[in-house]
Amino acid sequence: MLKTLESIGFPQLDARVYVLLAKKGPQKAIDAAKVLKMPRQTLYVIIKNLQKKGIVTSTVEHPARFVAVPFEKVLDLFIKSKIEEAQRVQQSRNEILLDWESIAIAEPDERSAKFTIIEGRNTVYSKIQQMISETRRQLQFVTTVPSLARADQFGLFDAAANHPMRSKIHFRFITDLSDQNVNVVKALLEKKPAALLSFKGRTPDLWLGLLPRMIVRDEEEAIFFIEPQRGVSSTEQDYVCLWTNCRTLVDSFSVLFEDLWSKSTNIQNKIVEIETGEPVPRTCVIGEAQVAKKKYEDVLRLANKEITIMTSSEGLNLLNKSLPLIEFVAKCVSVRIMAPIVNKNLDDAQQLMKQFEVKHVPSVYLNVTIVDGEHFFQFKNPHSNRQDIELLDNFENTFYTNDHEYIKRTQTILWDIWEKASVPSAITLESIISGSSPADASQAGRSRYGEYRKMVGWIEETEQCSLTEKNVLDKIINAKKILIKDPQKDVGRAYCSSGLAVIHPPAQFNIPDFIIIARHVDKQSSMGAEDMLAVYLWLETPSGYAYVRAGTAGDNPRGVNWRKTLFEGTPIPQYCHLLKKDEIQVRLHGNTLFAGWTVPIPLFPQPYTLPPACILFEGYGDLKTGVVKTRSPVGRTEISEFNGFDAFVTFFHPASKYSGPGTDGLLRRDLVMTSYPPTK
Repeated sequence: MLKTLESIGFPQLDARVYVLLAKKGPQKAIDAAKVLKMPRQTLYVIIKNLQKKGIVTSTVEHPARFVAVPFEKVLDLFIKSKIEEAQRVQQSRNEILLDWESIAIAEPDERSAKFTIIEGRNTVYSKIQQMISETRRQLQFVTTVPSLARADQFGLFDAAANHPMRSKIHFRFITDLSDQNVNVVKALLEKKPAALLSFKGRTPDLWLGLLPRMIVRDEEEAIFFIEPQRGVSSTEQDYVCLWTNCRTLVDSFSVLFEDLWSKSTNIQNKIVEIETGEPVPRTCVIGEAQVAKKKYEDVLRLANKEITIMTSSEGLNLLNKSLPLIEFVAKCVSVRIMAPIVNKNLDDAQQLMKQFEVKHVPSVYLNVTIVDGEHFFQFKNPHSNRQDIELLDNFENTFYTNDHEYIKRTQTILWDIWEKASVPSAITLESIISGSSPADASQAGRSRYGEYRKMVGWIEETEQCSLTEKNVLDKIINAKKILIKDPQKDVGRAYCSSGLAVIHPPAQFNIPDFIIIARHVDKQSSMGAEDMLAVYLWLETPSGYAYVRAGTAGDNPRGVNWRKTLFEGTPIPQYCHLLKKDEIQVRLHGNTLFAGWTVPIPLFPQPYTLPPACILFEGYGDLKTGVVKTRSPVGRTEISEFNGFDAFVTFFHPASKYSGPGTDGLLRRDLVMTSYPPTK
């Protein structure tokens, strides 16, 4: 069978994987790799190729199992592919035969690529006039206003006007229109004959005086002007051009022209702007990074009302070093900044917050700046973690527009995001669970952590240098179920994925700040599979404010009973809720964990209730492997071994959207929790 599969196009390793899945049935990747004695990385590549071909599918469970398509369907796919291939050859038969018959011994071609230097003003303009007369489709030229005037003197416009095919030819030019030469250009355009139905001009939005003077005809030939030395007046002898019919160079000049054309403004609109002082809408892509950076800095310096910036987490670091803070403050310019606030840029965010408004957004899909509602810039998201403010890569191909309607619509979207975004908190989840608080946190902030320890128990991060990502994964892959008979005496173990976040909800929630834990527990765990939530509310206690366990919800009766037993003698058991399978879902996909629940969850104390909602944890940064030791209020000790990430947190509910600060989220992608009974 392996030889048969290879004969119909299967690579040898692909054939082995298919036969295994077809004969053994659905397999996990690790099991298949063991049977085939194949590295798991190699197996994943092969399975991905087979999935693209529709030969292998996968289940939705985690970890996924891979299933082979029945062999008869594979044969049908192969037969169909070969038939389609034969049909394509048959349809192209005549064309292929004509191409074959056209092959002949090459003879000298009079139209082979040539280069000629043309000198002298009269000779140059005579050549241009010849190019105009031979034009059949389009003529493109980039030139200066004085050269346009000189071309008119030499009768080049008359040559175009008298062309027998003038109504079918597109004449397009790009020139450097300015306040000083606008009258000259107007006079030339007024002389344009009505018969020239397609005679269009544009002027670059960012003219640097460095654009090449050139003419391209029908993508067949081109003239490129060799400029005289700067500062020297142009004379008859200074007119020197390179003419060529080399297709590669002509195509390159044509592409350059189209690029300049796309970044330029209609010359008639520009004339109106110069004469009235009213800017016309313009949109362009500034390809040169240095030019885009200068344009951006010039516009920022002219700001006099407000600046709105949405940037990436890396971009926030650059802003703190590049924004002219003193200038903006002195001019009373309002600056709003939105970015993902993460551990590595929290210090920069807090520095910026001393002068500007800064809010956290969990994900950035646009890296944009709007200045005074008149200028809009969109940049590439940074691909580097460098803190060098001279890094120009992010300015390449910058999108710019001053189109009022476009900017107004974008401002509305950004304002909606701003209203729902949150102010970064100096009290982060990391400071809560590690026992540290920011140096500049208030006294109330420092005591907040202390009260949390008193009420919930202590949590200690311990270094385990020998623990690796593979160690944690191996424990989950080779999971052994530990049965529990007496919750008060027996050791329990859970294999799971978990997200943990501090949420600062908006007022319409009508509940205080809370910590939420969302967990998907695998079936190998002591209590079996479960999706569950745990909530801790920020409440006043006899010892002051603290996070207090306020309730749990899960879809496994054994898990719910386990938690009720642990907290006997407290109000908590009546807030351990059993939900139906379709009322709660917690799922991990890659480095993203999603949790949702469709029913309100009553919390202690009443009348607090967690409304139907969902929460998204998006892991970012480097993978962290570690061990956490926890002692709960009921005296049990838990050892948690994990692979995880810091996480962006987005909290949703039917009435509004809430995005929690990124510093307040943790994602434990791979988690092994072992719970030990109290020691006497």
